Amino acid sequence: MTTLHVFNPEHDLALASSLPMFTPPHAARQLRFDLGFLPALWAAEGDMVLVDDMEQATRGYQLYAGYALRRRRALPHPPHFVTERDLRQLHIDNIDVWGWDAPVCHRLMRAGVSDRLLPSPDTLFEISLLSHRRTSMQLLQSLRNCLGNAVTGQAREFRSIDELRSAATDHIVIKAPWSSSGRGVRFVTQDISVQTLGWLQHVIERQGSVMVEPLYERLCDFGMEFHSDGQGHTEYHGLSLFHTANGAYTGNLLATETRKRLLLGQLIAPQLLLDVRQAICQLTGQMFCGRYAGPFGIDMMVVRPRNASADNQCLLHPCVELNLRRTMGHVALALTPDDDGVTQVMRITPPGEHYRLVIQPLDEGKHVKTL
Repeated sequence: MTTLHVFNPEHDLALASSLPMFTPPHAARQLRFDLGFLPALWAAEGDMVLVDDMEQATRGYQLYAGYALRRRRALPHPPHFVTERDLRQLHIDNIDVWGWDAPVCHRLMRAGVSDRLLPSPDTLFEISLLSHRRTSMQLLQSLRNCLGNAVTGQAREFRSIDELRSAATDHIVIKAPWSSSGRGVRFVTQDISVQTLGWLQHVIERQGSVMVEPLYERLCDFGMEFHSDGQGHTEYHGLSLFHTANGAYTGNLLATETRKRLLLGQLIAPQLLLDVRQAICQLTGQMFCGRYAGPFGIDMMVVRPRNASADNQCLLHPCVELNLRRTMGHVALALTPDDDGVTQVMRITPPGEHYRLVIQPLDEGKHVKTL
């Protein structure tokens, strides 16, 4: 069975637009152009990877191959890169995209891909509904019901500025219902500014509401990566420890699962990680049954409660965000080292006009509390 892999990092923006003919902003198009080779890291032998430019994809993959050889890692199967103009002549059995949305379906159909390989309009609608941050809010509440005082976190949905201001406007995070990492998020520590009010009005007019959460003292960002079969079963794939800056992704830790559990164990009990993982598998198995099949990730964080009495007092927020798509955490899992003693960091860096996948050694002494 031959699978066509598609890297469409503009997915979250496409969902927010709700337009099948959506044109991504320049930064998203550049990211797709520069890092289109990424699915080659997990594609099976004989699979194809759709890219914007064959030469650019080959250069990007060769840089990764050089890293893999230096680390004595086994390379994945040689990638078979294709462009849209090739698709009409190719036999494709299956399509694996970064995230399903109407624009990527429109793009593939226009290039000649049979609609039998694409999700139906009803399925796309379900994916859009589940991708609303309201789903994260509902999953968070279910996890708190399961796990009790071992976890924290809350979120509320507001459909007007007046409703929001009457509730709370101090030390909060405001999020657009559909938005990508670092976009569609505003941090408010005092009164809501005039600029934020204008943004709020625009989001409510376009998306119907905003989501509001407390602004926590964050000690550590991490996530868990999963796959849903769409028939009631969720499979756990691994931990993702990552950096953020102002809500935007900046890099992932590359380490074995054992090493990542040890690092997190400095802040939270290992049994709690296992309990959260099992609860998510059970809850999302039910939630996604008949509605979504594919990869997804859940961002989490370890936080210090307000007015904590001890410096080491911390709690787990088990569902900051549900990403109903592949994530950079999945990419990091594809690069997991074989040796427990190896710890590196993967960054997506724009050094000028182009994005690069950069893998560097990590000084754990400096970064253990911020990864």
